[in-house]
Amino acid sequence: MIRKTIEWKDNRVLMIDQRKLPNEFEIISCKDYHEVANAIKGLAIRGAPAIGAAAAYGMALAAFNIKTNNMKDFLQELEKAGKELSMTRPTAVNLFWALNRVKKISDVKTNSVEELRNNILAEAEKIAEQDIEINYMIGHHGVELFDEGDNILTHCNAGSLATVYYGTALGVVRSVYNKKKNIKVFIDETRPVLQGARLTAWELFSEKIPATLICDSTAGFLMSQKKIDKVVVGADRISANGDVANKIGTYSISVLAKEHNIPFYIAAPFSTIDFSIKEGAEIPIEERDKDEVINIMGQTIAPAGIDVYNPAFDVTPCKNISAIITEKGIVRPPFLLNLRRVSKENYEHKI
Repeated sequence: MIRKTIEWKDNRVLMIDQRKLPNEFEIISCKDYHEVANAIKGLAIRGAPAIGAAAAYGMALAAFNIKTNNMKDFLQELEKAGKELSMTRPTAVNLFWALNRVKKISDVKTNSVEELRNNILAEAEKIAEQDIEINYMIGHHGVELFDEGDNILTHCNAGSLATVYYGTALGVVRSVYNKKKNIKVFIDETRPVLQGARLTAWELFSEKIPATLICDSTAGFLMSQKKIDKVVVGADRISANGDVANKIGTYSISVLAKEHNIPFYIAAPFSTIDFSIKEGAEIPIEERDKDEVINIMGQTIAPAGIDVYNPAFDVTPCKNISAIITEKGIVRPPFLLNLRRVSKENYEHKI
């Protein structure tokens, strides 16, 4: 049974500690924005939409913990919190998107610091609530791309744990399973932190959705045997032309899928699209600590002194992507044209 990954309760931010899964289920209670920042950086919470919600809640914690009613001093302290939170994960654009939404609230003139505190919390809650609605819509739209009996490959974790609730890529899988039932999911283990083995497998197994865990290097062999029909993954940032930054290993899967004429889908909220970045080469790629590679769950598997390269993400070129599933519908190539068209249509509709 899925549950909320993150929520606000009694002036604390509660989140599932994803480092402990699947062996332990533990809730972290963050009392200040420093603890939220550490949780994001340390992967206690991860996944672009969940990181965005965490950042917004972190700003709400900062607002309630700043002990001044002087607006100028309050805003200066709030800015410090925003800077610390913004330095946690450089690739996931939802982090900066959420912080910008909170900043817009703080830029609006209010009668008192207390009113601004409440407005910031209300915006954080709104971000979390909207994420749930968005994920359901992504799942709803994604159903039409899948058929009865499909074998679906997914990489990393883009499920409930990567969002506030329900998931993006796994949200699509859940919706397909609920509508068409007869599907099977293949889960890449996703080295080096094993988000597929630890998190995606945990989610699907607990819901009794048919799933098989495979080593990352097995995906191509299954494709050659015609045992994979579709691929669906999430995204941490999408450039204006449709290039996608996602968990390391995604690019390799996209190449294999293209070679075997297998549809390769991205499932992500529209907020993941960064129109300020023209192409994937401009997306900043986070490089993480070497210990993630030479250790698995506390067990050393390589010489401690070995040189390690550990990028957290890679970039899949838009030419390898069949469609991007968003809450606004399915966007197909050419992405440079169609992503902007959908964005413009949505803006005009709001006006």
